[in-house]
Amino acid sequence: MKTLARWRSMATVALSMMLDDKLKMLATLLGVVFAVLLSNQQTGIFLGLINKNLMMIDHAGADVWVAPRGTQAMQAGKSISMAALMEARGSDGVAWAEPLLVGGATVSLPAGGSEAVQLIGTGYPTLRGGPWNLVVGDAGALGEPDTMIFEDSEREKLGGLNVGSVREVNGHDVRVGGFTWGLVPFGPSFAFADYDLARELLHTPVDQTSYVLVAVRPGVDPAAVAADLQQRLPDALVLTRAQFRASTVRYVLAQSAIGMTLGSGVVVSLIVGFVIVSLTMFSSIVDNLREFGTLKAIGTTNGDLAKLLVVQSVVYALGGSLIGLALVTQLAGAIRSAKLAIVLPPSLIGATVVAMVCMCLVASSLALLRLRKVEPAMVFR
Repeated sequence: MKTLARWRSMATVALSMMLDDKLKMLATLLGVVFAVLLSNQQTGIFLGLINKNLMMIDHAGADVWVAPRGTQAMQAGKSISMAALMEARGSDGVAWAEPLLVGGATVSLPAGGSEAVQLIGTGYPTLRGGPWNLVVGDAGALGEPDTMIFEDSEREKLGGLNVGSVREVNGHDVRVGGFTWGLVPFGPSFAFADYDLARELLHTPVDQTSYVLVAVRPGVDPAAVAADLQQRLPDALVLTRAQFRASTVRYVLAQSAIGMTLGSGVVVSLIVGFVIVSLTMFSSIVDNLREFGTLKAIGTTNGDLAKLLVVQSVVYALGGSLIGLALVTQLAGAIRSAKLAIVLPPSLIGATVVAMVCMCLVASSLALLRLRKVEPAMVFR
């Protein structure tokens, strides 16, 4: 009870001192808000870009992916034998297996020139691997002859596309059957076609495909199916969905400057916020040395002053985090687009609050070093 009473007393004094110097309180809060806003913006953009590269893996519905050897992320390039599809369909525990074609294509523009798209060939009518997030038209349009589905945010870039528009893709006339929204990974947007049409456009041999998507039956372990298929298919790479996601994240971090660029932004924002909070808290102590000396003169110990600073740190951290997170949430909604989205998962919000509390506590501990040297006798000088 005595300890609780001392905490209450120090909390009252801490809040009174904060409110007594509103300018310094505002400066400290702004330091925390700045750190929260910039670090969450940078981290949210990074997570959004990562999700762009994971969206096909997450939406394809496959528990296991059979890919060409050396694959690190889903991209065009190498191919595997269609024998892998037959092997997968004949394996124990497999519910279904479907081929997926991925390749680069160019769309000829009416005014001249061309634009690139990433062509996805998916088997009709199951349409494993997309399309999804349709805003115009229906996925069933891919069952119509020479029909493709494009990305809505790229309509103007592709020459003012509309449903029914005809464009030349890799030298072949196709009709627009609908539009998706937000399917823009790093690089060209996704464009979907029936598997046979995609094979014709990409000039892929009949006995080759890019990937094989495999779904396991309920209760079957995907890792066990993947291990079995890997033994059967030594010339291919077999990955569970979780393994493919992890490989893609490693690839993005290692092969692009995104991780370093955005990561350095997070670090800089935390350092700047820490410096602002430390300076304002230290300045507040220097400006109130006589008050702290008075507290010591009436029996306040260094431990009590530590409690005072802890209370101030927690208040600054929680207040600044609340304001900063509110601002970054509004910012995320304002700049959201098909090509960029700030992702703010609950885990990031929780980590932000913990990080800000730790940052403010470290700053207050530096201020406490100065307080420990304050002598009660200074009040009488």
